[in-house]
Amino acid sequence: MSIVLEKKNIVAATTDAVVNAANEQLLAGGGVCGAIFAAAGYQDLTKACHAIGHCSTGSAVITPGFALSARYIIHAVGPVWHGGNRGERQLLRSCYTASCQLAEEHQLSSITFPLISAGIFGVPIGIAWEEALQATKESNLAVHFAILDERILAAGNEIRRQLGI
Repeated sequence: MSIVLEKKNIVAATTDAVVNAANEQLLAGGGVCGAIFAAAGYQDLTKACHAIGHCSTGSAVITPGFALSARYIIHAVGPVWHGGNRGERQLLRSCYTASCQLAEEHQLSSITFPLISAGIFGVPIGIAWEEALQATKESNLAVHFAILDERILAAGNEIRRQLGI
């Protein structure tokens, strides 16, 4: 449908779903993950994540959005960067694809992503954007990327231009 890159805090997104940059144990973390847990309601979201238990790298699972404006939270586990020789690009693309598929299975029309794995998981910003944009460009969803950092947002717009998306 469409892809929008915007300077926005993901917890303020009004799309049908927001994506949490999750870890395999689905535990509250720092960064985007911590902000989503705090805004959604730590206890409710922790209970829902414990009921699911685990999500493999490259995959995604879904919970209610609880106190967020978004009805759902899709927890996508991106890879930790080890230099690019351990399938990191494919795993990263897969977690975006799995998130879009989950949203479509739940008959959602819009989704907001952070830039998965580009923080403490260490995926270089350019690679993170390439995989994010390539994975979501064929989606039937209205795709948004909520980015707080101007430099990362500018990099995303440049990669998007280069890819012709």
